[in-house]
Amino acid sequence: MISRIDLRGDALPEGPALRDLLPRAEFDVQAALEKVRPICEDVHHRGDAALIDFAERFDGVRLDQVRVPAAALTRALEELDPAVRAALEESIRRARTVHREQRRSTHTTQVVPGGSVTEKWVPVERVGLYAPGGRSVYPSSVVMNVVPAQEAGVESIALASPAQAEFNGLPHPTILAACALLGVDEVYAAGGATAVAMFAYGTQSCPPANMVTGPGNIWVAAAKRYFTGKIGIDAEAGPTEIAVLADDTADPVHVASDLISQAEHDPLAAAVLVTDSVELADAVEKELEPQVAATRHVDDRIVPALSGKQSAIVLVDGIDEGLRVVDAYGAEHLEIQTADAAAVADRVRNAGAIFIGPWAPVSLGDYAAGSNHVLPTGGCACHSSGLSVQSFLRGIHIVDYTKDALAEVAHHVVTLAEAEDLPAHGAAIKARFGWKVPESK
Repeated sequence: MISRIDLRGDALPEGPALRDLLPRAEFDVQAALEKVRPICEDVHHRGDAALIDFAERFDGVRLDQVRVPAAALTRALEELDPAVRAALEESIRRARTVHREQRRSTHTTQVVPGGSVTEKWVPVERVGLYAPGGRSVYPSSVVMNVVPAQEAGVESIALASPAQAEFNGLPHPTILAACALLGVDEVYAAGGATAVAMFAYGTQSCPPANMVTGPGNIWVAAAKRYFTGKIGIDAEAGPTEIAVLADDTADPVHVASDLISQAEHDPLAAAVLVTDSVELADAVEKELEPQVAATRHVDDRIVPALSGKQSAIVLVDGIDEGLRVVDAYGAEHLEIQTADAAAVADRVRNAGAIFIGPWAPVSLGDYAAGSNHVLPTGGCACHSSGLSVQSFLRGIHIVDYTKDALAEVAHHVVTLAEAEDLPAHGAAIKARFGWKVPESK
């Protein structure tokens, strides 16, 4: 069901050579970009009419309007299963607890007497958030996007999720209920690239946003790439990934269940076990079969994901080598199931989120750890972070110098301006001192 890659014996290669040996899903955003381009431009030119036509084409339902009526949000919350409501409320509470601590405060640095630089943090004015609605329903993604935006102080928050024929063209009611719980009343029935285009350009019913965040399929990722530079984005999220670094102390039942938990997202989902224990690898492989047989989404998601080229058991000589492998892989989710797991986790450099030991599975992070589950994929964890309050904040430097403070450094500014052959830069300094640069003290 799952292949093996044996990296024992010979010294592991460095850098790209090691990354090339590791499993990865094929996710050609550039090819998808050409297909989403006309869709985005149609939304640009026709606005809501294009969104309605695309909902009929892609989602099989003809909308009367794109914006979800307030009454539908209220009704969805009233009809929400009490157990689901309680779980969502706890997820929101924990996420707020963590994200509230991420807030940044204004800080002033006194560079010299009379000269200071202040850094203040300002939230973006308006964000468009996306909650997928294809193979599964993701109210948890509503929580993970809305909470950090709210804690950052974003004043205008809108959310889009695909229209569902089953629900008369509205997004899934659990999505709507989550929005109502969070106080988000601007919700649109729009999916995929059309939702990103709606937020980027604006339409008759939806004002344009400064930023778009949220996970989605390849069409969402391609639309984000298309609009990069026009709007801010969080990331071009690809298929979900789990990597588990484990030794012979790990429980194969736990490891197998965690690999399956991410494989059930999508046939392109990646599940990777890195271990120095052949015995554990054998036990996990043996454990996969009965666990897969006992769950749902087997033929359309789990089996294709586990048997695909993006998933594998990787054998290494030891934990040191395993750390090199997981750092080269840069997993979205990385579990450490080894002896002294916390110390091993402390040595990891590249991961979207790290889960330590047997009692912190990825599923906990997906819903109720308090951490954010919108994380970098496709190896982007080597340079990018998951969604957080900082994602919605802009740092602005405020420079405040007195005449004496400027005079003290004026000759350096003029010297550097002339070294760069930009004499007007220096002239802007000289003009303030009667065109004679003060001598340094």
